[in-house]
Amino acid sequence: MARRPAGPLRHPAVAPLASLGAAVGASVYLYGTDPHQSGHWLPRCPFNWLTGLLCPACGGTRLVYDLLHGDPVRAFHENALMLVVSPLALWMCGRWLVEGLRGRRWRPVLSPRAQYALLSVSVVWAVVRNVHR
Repeated sequence: MARRPAGPLRHPAVAPLASLGAAVGASVYLYGTDPHQSGHWLPRCPFNWLTGLLCPACGGTRLVYDLLHGDPVRAFHENALMLVVSPLALWMCGRWLVEGLRGRRWRPVLSPRAQYALLSVSVVWAVVRNVHR
């Protein structure tokens, strides 16, 4: 079989640039939409909707809203774990974008130990958040 030439949508920068565009668009919408008040169109956490419990990421929308409005203390109260790990997540997104713009695909690989640690921290955080409601 002949190999097809790579089209513009197969370039490694397409996915990170599309994600960045979606994040900017969502941030612009969220900036003018207070998730602390009801009556706005914002998606609800599916886990919370099904169980009534807070997942490890619940409060993320309110956290981002508070950060966009320069209130890190309130953001910390919405979801401390997400606030603490957000610099790492932003670095990973930035690296993904830079590598894509350089024409390389970047896929981070977590060791099994790191995966278990991440899962354990998430489960403990979910339990702590739901016990102290």
